[in-house]
Amino acid sequence: MSLSQKEADIQMMLAAQVHLGTKNCDFQMERYTFRRRPDGIYIINLSKTWDKLMMAARVIVAVENPQDIVVQSARPYGQRSVLKFAQYTGAKAIAGRHTPGTFTNQVQEAYEEPRLLILTDPRTDHQPIRESSYGNIPTIAFCDTDSPLKHVDIAIPANNKGKHSIGVLYFLLARMVLMMRGTISPTNPWDVMVDLFFYREPEEAKDPDEEALAEPFQAVEYGAPPAAPGAVESWDAPPVAAGAAVDGQVLAAPPVAGQWETAQGQGGWDAAPVQQQQQQYAEPVDTFAGNY
Repeated sequence: MSLSQKEADIQMMLAAQVHLGTKNCDFQMERYTFRRRPDGIYIINLSKTWDKLMMAARVIVAVENPQDIVVQSARPYGQRSVLKFAQYTGAKAIAGRHTPGTFTNQVQEAYEEPRLLILTDPRTDHQPIRESSYGNIPTIAFCDTDSPLKHVDIAIPANNKGKHSIGVLYFLLARMVLMMRGTISPTNPWDVMVDLFFYREPEEAKDPDEEALAEPFQAVEYGAPPAAPGAVESWDAPPVAAGAAVDGQVLAAPPVAGQWETAQGQGGWDAAPVQQQQQQYAEPVDTFAGNY
């Protein structure tokens, strides 16, 4: 027995835990809750969530120019979903922090004047909601059980705190919009995976093949000559005799105790200072006595 489109979508939302709310419930969100679990978590009615998604899709399709739609998410879990939604529907995406005055200050370079605003979380995205109220911009938002609904025109009840939940919601909304526009149909289904809308950790984004091809770093020790193959370093090895040849070089005999000055003075740097000291301490000649 094949499931209908609504039943398949609700099954997908159940797998992504879209139905799980929080332990707090706003008085305006009570109409969207199904019941409360013994641990205090509210359960969201997914049938109403699906109906609100269809309603939001009809509003999005009613906007002639898709560039007049701004979809925004300041929460990291929704930034990738926002970018993918904008890519497939043609809307403008604002991922990250909202710059105050984007919808009200015309002097800014990033000034936008959208006809429709789509948000991920009314509590996190409170600044764009306030600015949209100044310009009478219709607002669509994914609202959890504890989300404030002030200045929100279409509230879609759903779990807006999980990365899988946010990805599934934007995926379903984008697919409904494309189906109403006629881009896709039951005979020509959408070939985009829902995994593309999920948030990915920076470590997960790396290609595992590139890490496998990367050569391990080998520390190079500078200054010390490489040891001969098979040679074993031993501090207890007997000393090498003077005159013996090691690696083609004849070792000189060490100086005898008490003859360091002699060894250094022979043909070296101390030869000149020794001669100067001998001349300096020589007995002076009495030239005055010789005159008389």
